[in-house]
Amino acid sequence: MKFQYFAHTADIRMKVEGNSFKELMVAGVLGMANILKEDICDTEDSFDIKSNIALKATDPTCLLIDFLSEVLSHSYLEKSIYCKVIFIKLTATDVIADIYGKKTIGFDEEIKAVTYHEAEVVKTRGNTWETFIIFDI
Repeated sequence: MKFQYFAHTADIRMKVEGNSFKELMVAGVLGMANILKEDICDTEDSFDIKSNIALKATDPTCLLIDFLSEVLSHSYLEKSIYCKVIFIKLTATDVIADIYGKKTIGFDEEIKAVTYHEAEVVKTRGNTWETFIIFDI
């Protein structure tokens, strides 16, 4: 599971990869967290807050983008960075998850939105999952 950033005008373009759809979802959360507050998820200290997210979508791409959008909303609402995800249920179109975060004072970067532009979750020939995600900043 990993994430990489690419140059993109007025936005941040991130490629996420995982050995499973679950890993892809987690990589998306961690990559977004790293944009909001660099390196905050690198330590395994305790978490200050737990939230629950339940969503349905039409396909894996929509589910990923909607899930990240919901995590982002919780980040701003709770002034927290979410670094851990426990999936209670995860299918290609349905997710129920607990997310765990750390309180923060301010963000390194403000993300306005997680966009659908360029997003297309695919399973590669090597049986890994990947997509690009564009964050509007």
